[in-house]
Amino acid sequence: MKLTTMTQVTVDGVMQGNGAASDDRTNGFERGGWALGKGDDETRTFITRTYQRAEAFLFGRRTYELFAGSWGSSDQMRAHPIGVALNQAPKYVASTTLTAPRWEETTVLLGDLAAAIRELQAKPGGELQVHGSGILTQWLLANDLVDEMTLIVIPVILGQGARLFPETGPDLALDLVESRVDAKGVTIQVYRPAGRPRYATA
Repeated sequence: MKLTTMTQVTVDGVMQGNGAASDDRTNGFERGGWALGKGDDETRTFITRTYQRAEAFLFGRRTYELFAGSWGSSDQMRAHPIGVALNQAPKYVASTTLTAPRWEETTVLLGDLAAAIRELQAKPGGELQVHGSGILTQWLLANDLVDEMTLIVIPVILGQGARLFPETGPDLALDLVESRVDAKGVTIQVYRPAGRPRYATA
């Protein structure tokens, strides 16, 4: 399976609190809900179709619990095409603290996480998708486990909040696979990692 990530970010790279304003107030974050209602119908269709082509999903613990409490438990959300995709596919969680997952078709990955993920990638099939899960996405990028990365950039600058790309982290060259901008100024950029960047010398 190809490991792909999809992340909503602001122009200044913040990914924290894109959903409901109360979802994530970690470290005093007060500017949540910045992605709700953004994007046009084409962007919403793109996101829905992305979920629908997943062979399986991989989550960090916090995102898993948010999704399980919404897409996994609300009848209305379970009936949505994204909810149908999430509930039918196998779900994997990278966590050392989750012991009793309550969402059906869930497996907690224990032990050597990199080896477990490579084993999943070696299976035939479509995509092993990661949505949200910022800490996990950072770790996957640092360990060269991401095959393709989609950034949905919302035209807003927050000035606070956890960023997808930390101030100090691995450097990574990217090949642009697809790019589009919708009628509301939301951009979708699909990248494939391409090794380390080359730097100009004096």
